[in-house]
Amino acid sequence: MSIEILGDCDITTLKVDAIVNAANSSLLGGGGVDGAIHRAAGPELKAFTRQLGGCPTGQARISPGFRLPARWVIHTVGPVWHGGDQGEPELLESAYRNAFELARLHGVRTIAFPAISTGVYGYPKEAAARIALRVMREYEPRFERIIACCFTQEDAEVYRRVLAEMEA
Repeated sequence: MSIEILGDCDITTLKVDAIVNAANSSLLGGGGVDGAIHRAAGPELKAFTRQLGGCPTGQARISPGFRLPARWVIHTVGPVWHGGDQGEPELLESAYRNAFELARLHGVRTIAFPAISTGVYGYPKEAAARIALRVMREYEPRFERIIACCFTQEDAEVYRRVLAEMEA
């Protein structure tokens, strides 16, 4: 099995066991991927996540997928970029690891991730891709399918280049 990297990808359409939401700490929806997932899943998602009481940066929570093709949504909160010296790399790695661990606890075999923290949170894309792919490679043997669902082809090319460098 290998990690799949998809460009121009809409995570809300993927037929996988779980999709990962790059959520904010309230878990009540927002912009970008978070807003798209909430819109596609329907109002039931917000009603459910309201009961979860939020989520700290680097942690993860799970909900049903409701109207999504995915059975589960794993909400994880990545760090806002402040230059890299305020624990951002460790928090981003923790967000990926905690999402994977929650997925394993719920029997997930196929999972798709967006590029966590690289949108409005401003994490540099290449640095974020290195962390994401390193953790994905560690968990690869435990999953049937891991997808890096990149919003643009350019983002997908960053992931492909970083992965090729890691495998060289």
